[in-house]
Amino acid sequence: MISIAQHPDLVGLPPKEVESHLREHFEARGQPGYRVEQVLHWIYGGLATSFEEMTNLPRSEREALAEEFELTVLEASRISRSADGTAKHLWRLRDGELIESVLIPAGKRLTLCISSQAGCAMACTFCATGWMGYDRQLTAGEIVAQYRQSRRFADEGGYGKITNIVFMGMGEPLMNPKAVFPTLEILNQGYAVAARRITISTVGVVPGIERLAELPEQYHLAVSLHAPDSELRASLIPLERKYPLPRLLEALRRFDAAGGKRITFEYVMIDGVNDSLALADSLAELVAEFKAFVNLIPFNPIPATEWQPTPPDRLSAFARRLERRGIAAFVRTPRGRDIAAACGQLKAEATEGRRLVQLGASGESS
Repeated sequence: MISIAQHPDLVGLPPKEVESHLREHFEARGQPGYRVEQVLHWIYGGLATSFEEMTNLPRSEREALAEEFELTVLEASRISRSADGTAKHLWRLRDGELIESVLIPAGKRLTLCISSQAGCAMACTFCATGWMGYDRQLTAGEIVAQYRQSRRFADEGGYGKITNIVFMGMGEPLMNPKAVFPTLEILNQGYAVAARRITISTVGVVPGIERLAELPEQYHLAVSLHAPDSELRASLIPLERKYPLPRLLEALRRFDAAGGKRITFEYVMIDGVNDSLALADSLAELVAEFKAFVNLIPFNPIPATEWQPTPPDRLSAFARRLERRGIAAFVRTPRGRDIAAACGQLKAEATEGRRLVQLGASGESS
């Protein structure tokens, strides 16, 4: 069971609520108003992981803050670095659960891939986390802490500034709306991460997409499509049965109509399963109305299955077919394979005896 915080978690609350709590706290203690700004600076600018770090406050005030509030902090159980610069954290939560985040440098971009759940209940057949099963929802504080502590790690390690955040780690973000939507507000308003720099990946949770469409901020959306027809897609993504393609497309039209909110379609390429040129034609017809682009992702083989990645020549042919039909397509280069950086693999290595370890792992997203 998740450990319930005994005090307000200043990491997991929207900035206005944090400010309100602090103002009430310091007024009750007869402290000047600027104490609020001091603490806000330490949280959002200084990325403080303890009240003791807030050295421009008197010790008595730091101790009083620690008695009244919490700052969610994750334990770095393992840090792995790839030859290509990718860095992956395996974080241990307060109740012992393990989650992952990944830093991916690419030119002037530094993308942080974060988790929204411990495990995942979507059971997608090509995903390591899907094999692992679902444990629990993350709190907003646990999601935001991945950003805060990864940013400290990036600063100290010479990676530079985190430019983009993608909810493509463990879990289905839109199945955890209670934490994910406040997290978007916290990252955007507290840490000044532009909405267009944040992408939420989903396998097609329609109510969550519709809620995103209603937000004034222009968050981006990545849809795990992986097949252009319902029958094939249902064999890869069980959620297709609950939210079939026609309903998903209608939700995407609402999202697209909101304006300025880019859609990316993710498509794992599996040899002989979903990679025919005929399917490329169907895919082009399906996504053409959205003026979006398609990420083609080479499948990471699962030892317990006979599935293999689409050979490079046919993958290129699939991409060319899309482009001839007017669809922008990009073949994603796998990152961090030498450190098992596909989503879920690092946790699998650290949890012997779980089904994932026995069957092997693959991941589409990080």
